[in-house]
Parts: sequence; C-alpha cells; structure tokens
Amino acid sequence: MCSAAAGSPLPQPRGQTHAPRWKTALITGASSGIGAAFARQLAAEGSDLVLVARGVERLRLLAEELQGTHGITVEVCETDLSAPVARAEIERRLAQTENPIDLLINNAGFGTSGDFSELPIAREEQEVQVNVIAVMRLTSAALPEMLRRDSGAILNLGSIAGLYPVPGNATYCATKAFLCSFGDSLFEELRGTGVSITTSLPGFTDTEFQHRSNWDDQKHVPKMAWLSAAKVASDSLEAVSSRKARVVPALGYRMLVGASAPLPPSTRRWMLSRGLRALR
Repeated sequence: MCSAAAGSPLPQPRGQTHAPRWKTALITGASSGIGAAFARQLAAEGSDLVLVARGVERLRLLAEELQGTHGITVEVCETDLSAPVARAEIERRLAQTENPIDLLINNAGFGTSGDFSELPIAREEQEVQVNVIAVMRLTSAALPEMLRRDSGAILNLGSIAGLYPVPGNATYCATKAFLCSFGDSLFEELRGTGVSITTSLPGFTDTEFQHRSNWDDQKHVPKMAWLSAAKVASDSLEAVSSRKARVVPALGYRMLVGASAPLPPSTRRWMLSRGLRALR
C-alpha cells in the first residue's frame, strides 16, 4: 500500500542549486542497506522518491528524515514483492503518466544458503519471485511510459555471484545470472533511445543481507573485501548517468572479475569450491 510520508517537505537547502539527475526515483528494498543508501544519495541531489519495502516503520522513519533534511517529496509503499497482488500496485505506479518515474532501481532481493537438496523449496521459489519475477515485471511496467517520453533509466542490482557458480548458493547465483543476461539484452534493445538500463554487480557489501540469508562464513571474509552500501550506491548511480550496461563497484572487484573472465567454467567452479572449503 502506497501513501505520502507524514509531514510536509521543507524548502530545499540553499546549497542545492543544480537540478537533480532524476526528478523522481522509485527504489525497491529501500528500508535498509544499499536501498537506503540510494535513497539518501538521491534525496541529497533533490530527487523525489517512491520507497518500496516490507518494513513500513523503517520506511516511514527514512522518509521523514529525508523530507526534513532535503525538502523532497516521498511516497512510502509497504509491499511484499513476492506477492503478485501487492506487486501489482507498484506496477501501476510505474505506469502512471502523471508524476512519472524517471529512475527505477530494482534493489530488493535476498539470498539463501545451504545445499539445495536440504533447503525448503517454498523459500527458494519466493527468492525467484523477488529476485527475478519482480524485477522482470517492474521493468516491464516502467518501460512503456519511459519510451513514450524517450527518457528514463533502470538500474538492476545484481551481484558478482551472478558470474560464478557458488556451491551453497545455487538459487541466489542463478537469479543474479538472470539479471546479467536480462540487463545486457535490454541494453541492446534500448540502444538509440533515450532510455537506458544498467546492471550493477557488487561484491561483499556490509549490510543485513548475510544475516538474513543465514550465511555463517562472513567472519572469514577479509575486512578489506567488504564494500560500504554508500560506495555501491554511488558507483552504481554514476554508471547509470554514464549509460553503462554494467558496473562492478570498486577497483578490486573489477580486477577480480577481469582476471577470472578468461578462465573456463570448470576452472572457476574448482577455484570457488576450494576457496569456500578454505573459509570453513
């Protein structure tokens, strides 16, 4: 259910003199982590926001903070993106011709950990609904109006996990691999229009994601490997502005992806399996 956030927007801070890159942005999974970082960075630029997540109390607190600090307008949408009926309200908002969405950020997603044969299949199916079906449907809802205006952008939050087969994360990696292929295909379909699509592929990011996915090996990951949510958000938004098809936030991860790209799949599988066993 979508509603205006409580309170009235304050006037824009005097230091803000330039127009925002996107007048109105819709962000899924906006209540914490990378989604909240997107919201804060866009609000600081003066973008109005539509914030989507299941945790409505967190959304309202964030909305009130951003309205009070930056004088923007914020809509709050309490939505479970795995539920088709609830998701349909966001699809309708994306298709609106009045106060249209200039930037769609498909950030919502979650992972599961463990041997696939032992994981509850209902939860794996829900993961596909949120990570894949919701992204596909929201993108489908947003594109016609963007193309009609010949203006707009879509950012899908993938993961470098989509480039590698990771034992213990089969469904998660498969959903992120879908986003890579989906985004690359649409990028070419949209070439020559005023609309673009970018896929961001971050590595380990310091959010609540690991805890929610019951992944217990994060304590073995070197501290230097962790990215901040703010870094992922800023690198991703810069890539959207540059109309890039893909972005891997942070130089270290870009080097890792570049170095491993020429390796055959069998070698990458072996290296990942050995690395995961070493972590345990």
